[in-house]
Amino acid sequence: MAKVPPTADTPFFNFQFGLLCVSNFLFGASFSMMIPELPGFLTKLGGAEYKGLIIALFTLMAGISRPFSGKLTDTVGRVPVMIFGSLVCVVCSLLYPVLSMVSGFLLLRFFHGFSTGFKPTATSAYGADVVHESRRGEALGALAIGYTLGSSIGPLGGSYLVMNFSYNTMFYVSALCALGSVIILYNIKETLPNPQKFSVQILKIKKTEIFDPTSVRPAIIMALLCFSSGCVLTLSPDLSESVGMHNKGFFYACYTMASLAIRLIAGKASDKYGRVIVLIFSSVTMIISMVFLSFAHSVMMVIISASILGLSVGMNGPTIMAWTVDLCKPENRGRAVASVYIALEMGIGGGAIISGWIYQNKLSNLMYAFMVTGLLAFVAMLLLISWRKKEKRHKMEKEEALYDFNE
Repeated sequence: MAKVPPTADTPFFNFQFGLLCVSNFLFGASFSMMIPELPGFLTKLGGAEYKGLIIALFTLMAGISRPFSGKLTDTVGRVPVMIFGSLVCVVCSLLYPVLSMVSGFLLLRFFHGFSTGFKPTATSAYGADVVHESRRGEALGALAIGYTLGSSIGPLGGSYLVMNFSYNTMFYVSALCALGSVIILYNIKETLPNPQKFSVQILKIKKTEIFDPTSVRPAIIMALLCFSSGCVLTLSPDLSESVGMHNKGFFYACYTMASLAIRLIAGKASDKYGRVIVLIFSSVTMIISMVFLSFAHSVMMVIISASILGLSVGMNGPTIMAWTVDLCKPENRGRAVASVYIALEMGIGGGAIISGWIYQNKLSNLMYAFMVTGLLAFVAMLLLISWRKKEKRHKMEKEEALYDFNE
């Protein structure tokens, strides 16, 4: 019996959707709890000068794996790809205590990137499968709530475990969270019609399968706005410590809670008013947050900056994904989503490397790193405004042509 496509009245938040949200929560907690503590862990191993590579190597592998995860999502299915991504987190978290040298740590960070290279790609495609296009922004925003909650609690928990127990305890708890995510995913129904069995042949990627051409504009905006994530992930632990915020995870908690608060509102707004206009507001918000971070010299200023940044990220995440799915063909959803995630990894990786290079472990250089990030958000804003004007002009020309034809 053929599956009935969802209509505008079809409820998407059912038991299966809830399970996926819980799985996202555990995955987000596993992935994020170690982020604020990894710079200190690497310093302890004797690799302080490689802090920029903590995020850069991770995102490099995530970007490399995206074409494969996109194709597998469109052929083998959404659920197997999500399971693989979570399993990578389990294995890597268990190996951090074992590979206790700088080279081993960096190698592990590289392979850990498979996790976000696979799971978010399939998750976004799943979200697009179960909802009508008129509610796509709302559904993808709701789907991100679990991940956002995990990403807000995870850093606080990770820092707490390191402060009161040890780095190894944090790694083991991270593995346990990822394992819980895997167990839940085994109880989620597949949404891809007629999934194929996995074969090595599927992993052969043609040039035309690396990047979906309909995703160019969303990908450009994603790369420009995600530069901030790489910058903040690399520099916020040192910034937090410099102002006396000893639990480094508190920055991420403020950032992700603000992101959580705005997601559903932004998703609904993008469904009603359009993706581009919401992204323009997101870009302006990010510029403001980077200005605040550039001059932050107290705990309160850091908290305010993190919260404003979270609002921006909460707006642009589900909106860009909904925009991407709007533009692509239904059978290419996995590839299109993967294409935009490649841009995400490029933005985060570039942000990590460039901000680390600017920073050079000197607090006085933090301002310049955040200013460069704000400048790129400004470029994104200008592009979005330009595209919106062209779209409005094109729409007016079509309406005038139709009017002339009817006359």
